[in-house]
Amino acid sequence: MTASRVTARFIGSQGVELAGRLDLPTGPPRATVVFAHCFTCGKDLRSASRIAAGLTEHGFAVLRFDMTGLGGSDGDFANTDLSSNVADLVAAANWLSEHHQAPQLLVGHSLGGAAAILAAASLESVRAVVTIGAPADADHLTHLFGGVTEQIDTEGRAPVTIAGRSFTIRSEFLEDLERHRVREAAGTLRRALLVLHSPIDEVVGVDHAAELYRAARHPKSFVALDGADHLLSDPRDAQFAAAVIATWAERYVLADQVALDPPSPTAQVVVAETGLGAFHNHVVSGRHRFVADEPEAVGGFDAGPSPYDLLAAALGTCTTMTLRMYADRKDLDVTRISVEVSHDKVHASEVSETVAERSGGRPVDRFTRTISIEGDLDAATLERMVEIADRCPVHRTLEQSSVIETGLAEAPS
Repeated sequence: MTASRVTARFIGSQGVELAGRLDLPTGPPRATVVFAHCFTCGKDLRSASRIAAGLTEHGFAVLRFDMTGLGGSDGDFANTDLSSNVADLVAAANWLSEHHQAPQLLVGHSLGGAAAILAAASLESVRAVVTIGAPADADHLTHLFGGVTEQIDTEGRAPVTIAGRSFTIRSEFLEDLERHRVREAAGTLRRALLVLHSPIDEVVGVDHAAELYRAARHPKSFVALDGADHLLSDPRDAQFAAAVIATWAERYVLADQVALDPPSPTAQVVVAETGLGAFHNHVVSGRHRFVADEPEAVGGFDAGPSPYDLLAAALGTCTTMTLRMYADRKDLDVTRISVEVSHDKVHASEVSETVAERSGGRPVDRFTRTISIEGDLDAATLERMVEIADRCPVHRTLEQSSVIETGLAEAPS
């Protein structure tokens, strides 16, 4: 299922516009999340994108945004500090509350994790916080500045190169880091806390995770991101982190809407509403489970194929299966068969007289089928296979009249 994406623009802590991106799951969100990126990073960091994608697959809506002066956001990074990052995070949460749902989960990477812990106290809707490679004391960040800390103290500012990019750091930034007590904030968090950290993190040592965990009150959890680097560069590490966060958070967030359980396979096919939206349905066929829905344009979530999509899929699959059986029986050199099917309604004048007469002049359902056959076949054999395609059972069912007998199930006792 493909998630949708919404552009977010809102005013940050310094009165400038910040750029964000809200990833939405297919269907009503289980809960909404604000993701805070690491120092000098941005919302489009690959690990952030992968974690957001993983969370949306589990039904969470995730807002990522660029802090002031970074990425697509306005402002001057040199004028920011941890306090402004925390305020930007609160502004993002407020935008989410106003335009969608109030966030119940904060996820912060590195310094973003420290900002998430500090911001949680200002956000009543937040029920849980997740940190990834976060420092237990904010001034730990100064080790990234190399030998220029003294220059910053004496001259008031200095250029610093981090990850190949140059930034100006002011003395006020260092003073602001010293003021914040992340460890103490974790101790008074009063929210569930999940600490994710790599034992081999060379940027923020795993001892910081231990300090945060010891300071926090229950409920709290720690999961080691074994073998991961600080930025979770390996896609598998980001995907694992997303899966852990989603599973852990389900215990603490309050879902506005929860899908009803799929029905039991009491017949060849069983369809039942999920309770989410007007058209969202469970489809059960034996041991197979999937969701059917309608497009957003007609009031659905576009979370699954529509009824006519399923009908077109039945025609397409029946066609390939019929042709494969024929090709194998005739020992034809066919490597692959694929079918494109589209559906529309047309005026009776656009179809044969027989079909138009049968329709009584009413619009007619038209399925357009395009068959691709890969292999070493001559023109006569290809023409014959097109004739065979017209014999597939679903094709015949659609062309002929069917009988549908409908009855009411007995009410449960």
